[in-house]
Amino acid sequence: MPIKELGLKLEGSPIERHVEQLFKELEAKGLQRFRPAFYLTSEWGCPSEQPVIGVPFYLADPRIGAIESAVNDLESEREIMMYMRHEAGHAFNYAYELYKTDEWREIFGPYRRPYRDHYSFVPFSKNYVRHIAGWYAQKHPDEDFAETFAVWLTPRSKWREKYKNWPALKKLQYMERICHDLGATEPLRPLGETDFTVEDMEETIEDFYRETTRDESQAIADLPLDNDLDDIFMQPDEVEAERQRKASEVITEHRKEIVDKVSYWTGVRRSLVKSLVEAIARKVDELGLVVDSKYEGEQIVELTVYTTTLAMSFFTSRRMPRKKGGGA
Repeated sequence: MPIKELGLKLEGSPIERHVEQLFKELEAKGLQRFRPAFYLTSEWGCPSEQPVIGVPFYLADPRIGAIESAVNDLESEREIMMYMRHEAGHAFNYAYELYKTDEWREIFGPYRRPYRDHYSFVPFSKNYVRHIAGWYAQKHPDEDFAETFAVWLTPRSKWREKYKNWPALKKLQYMERICHDLGATEPLRPLGETDFTVEDMEETIEDFYRETTRDESQAIADLPLDNDLDDIFMQPDEVEAERQRKASEVITEHRKEIVDKVSYWTGVRRSLVKSLVEAIARKVDELGLVVDSKYEGEQIVELTVYTTTLAMSFFTSRRMPRKKGGGA
């Protein structure tokens, strides 16, 4: 059955309460008139210069969410709000057409600068805030604005303290002032046009995931995991039986946390890190390696560092950072 015939709607879906939470946060920050419209689509997004927010369709139905979780890892509630705040930043920018002002260009840069999927960044640069994974504020001035808005909007972010003495603080102070000035002002563009909605999705669920899931097998095919993993984990005869746990089971338990953190701090696309950790789990299972429960924490830390090193080596050679959703 085509996705467009599944009857998916945002109203009454699990995602609706997150929209309500966003509106509460906007109200708490004094933005009385800005309430962007939401719609279901294929991924997180905000059509260029349109103050509307697209939400992935799989978040509207727990059954489809379970498929997304199995294939790509479903966003946590915290991540959903992070993406919503980021997209709300884009929508706010477009609703009040701030990107057309001289001050906006002076602070964030030229809005018409070309977008690039593969972009160079300076890790830990103090000129930009950190919000979603991948040093994403450095991708484009519009993303810089959206990330700054998201940090400013996030409850208890303590941005004044966190970014004290950073050049990025100037952007947050601009955000505080402009949002205060526009709080009671009607948007110049209260409504926007959607681009691609769930009603346009003619493919089936299976076809959608076949088309959108990235095959990373070739990227990691030549990694010599055998010797390295034997140094991190143990052979069964090296550990007392009552303290043994299969290394593959332990990795699977911690897989999402490892993938989340490695992707966030390295900027390497999440699909690659996920495939890498899954390949490691398969390899330790093939080698029959175990974890000593007495030292499980240490071995997970070492595995995370090892995964980070592999991911950064790939990044250094390929320069291909990506993230899951969240762009304009």
